[in-house]
Amino acid sequence: MSMSISKEEVIGVEKSKIKGKGVVISEYGLQFYVLISICIGVMVLTVLLVNITLNGIDRLNANLFFNYASSNVNEAGMRAAILGSLYTVVFAIAIALPLGIATGLYLNEYGGNNIVTRLIYSTLTNLAGIPSVIFGLVALSFLSYNLGLGRSIIVGSIALAFLVLPLITVTTIESARMVPATHRLAAYALGARKYQVVFKVVLPQIIPTALTSSILALSRAMGEAAPILVISGLIFVRRDPLSLFDEFTVMPLQIYNWVSRPQQAFIELSAAGIIVLLIILLTLNVLAIYLRNRLQRRIVE
Repeated sequence: MSMSISKEEVIGVEKSKIKGKGVVISEYGLQFYVLISICIGVMVLTVLLVNITLNGIDRLNANLFFNYASSNVNEAGMRAAILGSLYTVVFAIAIALPLGIATGLYLNEYGGNNIVTRLIYSTLTNLAGIPSVIFGLVALSFLSYNLGLGRSIIVGSIALAFLVLPLITVTTIESARMVPATHRLAAYALGARKYQVVFKVVLPQIIPTALTSSILALSRAMGEAAPILVISGLIFVRRDPLSLFDEFTVMPLQIYNWVSRPQQAFIELSAAGIIVLLIILLTLNVLAIYLRNRLQRRIVE
């Protein structure tokens, strides 16, 4: 039996071949674009890190950690700024992490799929895009002036806490949605109440993800300068903060102070300050990752 192939079938085969080649080219093109983007990002980051290291390594000494700010470059340090950053960020995470987890659990487990819950979720998502300086202005106006807390650590901590709160809350909601419904149903079948399911089944499974979000929040809070600049200002601090109501400064502001000076020695000192900031940030991130992995292994076991 002879089989005849029509002209339309031949055209269809040719089009499918061309389409297949186009898909392959698009796939390789996307891979090439992603590879080039990664290479450019890594190269720029490497150049910045190498430049900072070369400029600041000679100024990286004990004076930088144990001395206070000074107009004498050989005696200048950032002890007060280091302590101010640690106090501010630690208290901010202590406020934002439990509040964000509780808010996320409530919206996902108790809020239901109604208009109020969707409105709150949309508000939190949009809140993450607000410029950070707005949080500083609101904190300065309400907490510092209206409540009389002054330009203190607690005001800066609250401002940073609400700055990173949307990130923690949204991450908690998304991770709670990933908990299998069968786990909840199994707990209910065993006679567990709603709060027992939330605290014994859902919460342990989202703790690793919550710690991941706290790492991102910690990184952002540690490097934020705009809200702290509004709250504390470029004040000259030469003493350790002893309470939450003391005046303070942070490392980004101290580094900005040194960079704004015309002397080359202060430029090198600012590079050394950036190295210290990166070391502290990396240490805190490693600690958070260790805790996350440890808790994750316990959940798997």
